[in-house]
Amino acid sequence: MYILKILLATYWSIPHLGGVWSYMRQLRNKLEMLGHEVDVLGYDEDNLNVHMVNQNKKIDREKLLPLLQAKMNKESYPEIYEHKLIEYTEFQRYVFELGAAYFGLDKYDLIHTQDVISTACINRVRPRNVTLVATIHGSIAREIQHQLDTIHKSENSYMAKAYFEELERNGATASEITIVANNWLKEILINDFNVPNDQLKILHYGFDTESFIKNMMTNSLILTSNDKKVIIYTGRLTELKGVRYLLEALGKLKKVRQDWVCWIVGSGDEEEKLRIISKDLGLEDYVHFLGKRDDVPSLLGKSDIFVLPTLLENQPLSLIEAQLAGKACIVSNVGGLPEMVEHKVTGILTPPADSDLLYRNLLILLNNEYLRRSLGSNARKWGMTHWSIDQGIKNLWEVYEEAILMRKNGE
Repeated sequence: MYILKILLATYWSIPHLGGVWSYMRQLRNKLEMLGHEVDVLGYDEDNLNVHMVNQNKKIDREKLLPLLQAKMNKESYPEIYEHKLIEYTEFQRYVFELGAAYFGLDKYDLIHTQDVISTACINRVRPRNVTLVATIHGSIAREIQHQLDTIHKSENSYMAKAYFEELERNGATASEITIVANNWLKEILINDFNVPNDQLKILHYGFDTESFIKNMMTNSLILTSNDKKVIIYTGRLTELKGVRYLLEALGKLKKVRQDWVCWIVGSGDEEEKLRIISKDLGLEDYVHFLGKRDDVPSLLGKSDIFVLPTLLENQPLSLIEAQLAGKACIVSNVGGLPEMVEHKVTGILTPPADSDLLYRNLLILLNNEYLRRSLGSNARKWGMTHWSIDQGIKNLWEVYEEAILMRKNGE
């Protein structure tokens, strides 16, 4: 293995609570342990400045915007301004592109992007000798479409849908090789966005299981009661995560069993709404919103049942962690989750947006301790093997070498 100068880049804000940042952080650590030089690029936590994280260097968005707005004005580019989401994304991605170019990309042997937008941006400004590999952690076009069909409906939603569909296709085809986590996302990119089959490789991320187990053993200030089972959700509190259906299921559960509590771990723009729903259902003594926390492994260690009631998902870090913690998992039967959970073997698959069936599955696990422990044990055995980061890095290095050769040969 020869030494590379590598840039890990994402359009999203970092550091942040979520799987993309966790993956980038663990990947950087492993690559550096192997002797490679690694930089990390993204927007900062406020989503305002382009940030070279490990060097703590920033490009001020507000200094670049006037230049862009003068060039891309309403008179010359009226279509950009016909939908607010398109307008925001266009300027945000060009700021990212200019920031990346300013930091300089010619010093890198390889750039590994983590989403379609950063991939499209980097491809436009990378030098000819620099290899580009992309990992796509989900379908941004699908997520945007869901939002435009539900919480952000408007007369010109079709424009934003078309815009993000084109952006997804461009980003998924801009690199030498595009990595996806599962067959679900691969089929979406091929069938919905016309991405060539030979562009795509399925590669599981890998996860630092050893560090996670150590962190799980550390103490947390959150205490449990011996006579109550702990149900836990970890992740962002957004409409797409479906937490409202978990609360509705818990409202039904409270009527038949009261020997449980539920921890909602995370933050997001739906938090206040979810607190109101919880109060309306009379769950104040049962559901505890713990906010954004650094001790998730420890909290999982103290829990009994993990629930992910999401409406759309690719390969969530929260489920990976719950499996490694040996927890019985109830997850929605959507996206890439059926490729992570074998129904009634390593967890339970439940229909999305169905609080009644979610309630029934929770009740089954609370009533059947043997099943609960068996599912958790099976999940841990599968997870410890499947999510090996050493194997993940080995597979990724093979992709890197193939992509470098492709770029060298001009393919």
